[in-house]
Amino acid sequence: MTTPASTEYCVIPAPFGCLGVQTELVDDSLMISKIDYLPPSTALVAPRNELAKTFSRQCVQYFKDASSIFDVPLKPAGTAHQQKVWNATLGIEVGKTSTYGEIAKKIKSGPRAVGTACGANPYPLVTPCHRVVSAQGLGGFMKEDSPGFYRQIKIWLLKHEGVL
Repeated sequence: MTTPASTEYCVIPAPFGCLGVQTELVDDSLMISKIDYLPPSTALVAPRNELAKTFSRQCVQYFKDASSIFDVPLKPAGTAHQQKVWNATLGIEVGKTSTYGEIAKKIKSGPRAVGTACGANPYPLVTPCHRVVSAQGLGGFMKEDSPGFYRQIKIWLLKHEGVL
């Protein structure tokens, strides 16, 4: 059972806005339990624990050099299908993309189901669902958002990684 003291949330700056990062104590291990893309107007909240500070430093490094690797413990999440999709995205190299259909074929699923799993990814940036695109173009990203905030983040990330 999670107590309020075992969960912390910080907000760190990113070139496209902010990142909200939740850390949680899971079976006596501190893990990241959620990463949110937040608008630039979001108030920053400094990381208070070592894991959040480490993740913040890794983000700074990634924003300087897209080939940087994230190495932080993530709280197990998602259905078996979602985990297959998220694991498949980890195999997409920086500077490359894969289509929803290609991932679907690899894990014996359907493209829409892959898109839905990418949209439910609790660890964007670390689990690079932004590298999964539509056969006809960019594709959606995370949620259907009317102002296109998440789509703009996807574009920024793919440009940063040398895809666009």
